[in-house]
Amino acid sequence: MAGLLDLLNSDTGKQIIDGISQKAGVSSTETSSVLTSALPQLAGALQSNAATPEGASGLLGALTGGKHDGSILDNLSGFLGSGDATAEGGSILGHIFGNNQDATQNAISAKTGVSSDKVSAILKMAAPIIMGYLGKQTKANNVGSAGGLSDMLGGLLGGGSGGGLTSVLDQNGDGKLDMSDATAALSGKKGGIGGFLSSLFGK
Repeated sequence: MAGLLDLLNSDTGKQIIDGISQKAGVSSTETSSVLTSALPQLAGALQSNAATPEGASGLLGALTGGKHDGSILDNLSGFLGSGDATAEGGSILGHIFGNNQDATQNAISAKTGVSSDKVSAILKMAAPIIMGYLGKQTKANNVGSAGGLSDMLGGLLGGGSGGGLTSVLDQNGDGKLDMSDATAALSGKKGGIGGFLSSLFGK
């Protein structure tokens, strides 16, 4: 299964990056840098949320309910050219990160050198596209259970436990992604942005 970072390197990914760059008023290099830093964190957060029965049920419902069926990928220019391409994305990010959305954006800004307001705009436009991609993968792989969802998200992170991007992000070497791994990977050091990921993953 192709990972999220593989998506960025595809023709569709280039269209996403170019479209978001024009809309956000930043360079393609800056958009690519922000998304490369953000996508593993977003997927890791979703994977951790899906580790609980309630979280898995909620995410599966969102991905199979029809709204995120992947059709957005067939009309990227229409979506990115709409009057407000960030409205839905803001809601998605708020649902995933809650009160920690600003902390996430500030940490990515510090890591990439892109201003936090531009990071916010990029992520808000990217969020519905990523959810559409996840919905498309959910349907293509006939995912209908918590275990299947976890496996799919692990594959999107780079091929599952012990391989690819997952092993890179597994900062403490315990074979799984958790809040300490995500914090260290995003900040570049242990501790970093404090306990915001703890409060996210602890719910």
